[in-house]
Amino acid sequence: MLFIPTDLVGAFIIDVQRFEDNRGFFARTWSINEFESRGLVSPIVQMNLSYNHTSGTLRGLHFRHAPYAETKLVRCVRGAIFDVIIDLRPDSPSYRQWISVELTAENRRAIYVPEGFAHGFQTLMDDVEVMYQVSQDYIPSAEGGVRHNDPAFTINWPLPPTQVSPKDMQWPDFVG
Repeated sequence: MLFIPTDLVGAFIIDVQRFEDNRGFFARTWSINEFESRGLVSPIVQMNLSYNHTSGTLRGLHFRHAPYAETKLVRCVRGAIFDVIIDLRPDSPSYRQWISVELTAENRRAIYVPEGFAHGFQTLMDDVEVMYQVSQDYIPSAEGGVRHNDPAFTINWPLPPTQVSPKDMQWPDFVG
């Protein structure tokens, strides 16, 4: 695995390192030792799969309140997404900054989302599947969110939103 640091402290884009032969290729997508050697939280307690019917679907931006904050390792396994993370850690030098990365089934990239970050994505085509590993079980009372169009962040989504859940539309303006 190739760990590419981002402008947000503690967040990484992870590319697979392919070992090819006449059959195709092999690549490692997870190694507790490689994550821990970089000081990254690595326990996986849950794996989730999100299926999205239509292009332009927005999911997020979600985070978890302490003590149930979680890390995520997100990968698009079918189709393509515009993935966004926002650093919401008040003591971080990259506080309130966001980055985006295109994750596709073809590029096989993943993004490591540290605790204290909001995460969301927009589908770039129909019939998209996103798989993500998380470090905490789902605790509804610990859930928080940032609206996709919150003026505190002015995220430049590539498509007009076609589907957004009522819950994701009701998050209040970010104050922090």
